Amino acid sequence: MAVKLFKLRHVPDDELREIQGLLEARDIGFYETSAGAWGIGTPAIWLHDDTQLEEAKALIEAYQVERAEQARAQYAEQLAAGEATHLLDRVRENPLRFLLFVALILFILYASLAPFLEFGQ
Repeated sequence: MAVKLFKLRHVPDDELREIQGLLEARDIGFYETSAGAWGIGTPAIWLHDDTQLEEAKALIEAYQVERAEQARAQYAEQLAAGEATHLLDRVRENPLRFLLFVALILFILYASLAPFLEFGQ
């Protein structure tokens, strides 16, 4: 019986390709489903044989731990080289966009709280 192994929402393409490669290298039979034309389906990787579920989960878990370690190491290298971007750097790059977002947030807060603040008057 088919069993869902891995949800694919918000998974980068490179990670998907690497997971597919890992499963194919171990001869684990799988197929993918997409979110569909309207995006309401379940994009996922499914196993044909549920007896391989534990092996496939362990394989993906080990891969994700390794990927996280690589990302942390890459970020540490960027910090050491002074190449990592911070919030202030992004604000300096595009101050108009930042001010627009702040104004939008303030408007949403006002629109959400105004009825409650004016209720007692």
